[in-house]
Amino acid sequence: MDKLVIIPTYNERENIETLLERLLALPFGLEVLVVDDNSPDGTGDLVAARQQNEPRIHLLRRAGKMGLGSAYVAGFRYALSQGAQFVFEMDADFSHDPEAIGDFLKAAENVDLVLGSRYLHGVTVVNWPLSRLILSYSANVYTRVITGLPVRDATGGFKCFRRRALESVDLDGVRSDGYSFQIEMSYKIWRKGLRIVEIPITFVDRRAGVSKMNRRIVWEAAWMVWRLRIMDLLGRT
Repeated sequence: MDKLVIIPTYNERENIETLLERLLALPFGLEVLVVDDNSPDGTGDLVAARQQNEPRIHLLRRAGKMGLGSAYVAGFRYALSQGAQFVFEMDADFSHDPEAIGDFLKAAENVDLVLGSRYLHGVTVVNWPLSRLILSYSANVYTRVITGLPVRDATGGFKCFRRRALESVDLDGVRSDGYSFQIEMSYKIWRKGLRIVEIPITFVDRRAGVSKMNRRIVWEAAWMVWRLRIMDLLGRT
């Protein structure tokens, strides 16, 4: 295994089959790991059926809805155990364009972490309500000011990690979820002195299904940036 795309799912039956087809059709030899939290709509069953005829599809089933952060950590552990060199985070809802994978791989030749940025050249977000856009943009400014993390989009979820970047992070110590998980991973890699670059992406609001965003995720992110800063000052990052 060289390149693995990790896709956490919970009730993504309407999207996952087409997304798998799009990713596997790309000329990069991608493999895909779906981490499914026992989706009531049968997402996991659908992936398992496709897996029977496609060895590049992998599936981790979890007992219930356990959160985005722990899903990615489980995926990272799987990727490292299988020898993956390039590991992607990607949403299941087509907010992230599979055609951008090539841009990530090109950028990853010279850095340790590539972030897909919605705010690198202005705002490249489609179909979000103004309130959601203001919340997201403000959260990134807030994160940058408190932590010093020198990126425009710390909360985005379209990323490519080199293996060494994941190996630099103590995955047992990653506790956060949602927006805060994305911030925590990037911050810890940056503090290790590894190289991060942002590339522009166009983020399109989900075409089907229901957003997982809620107030708890927002408040967790608001606290997480202070926790990271405090732990850094105490030398415990």
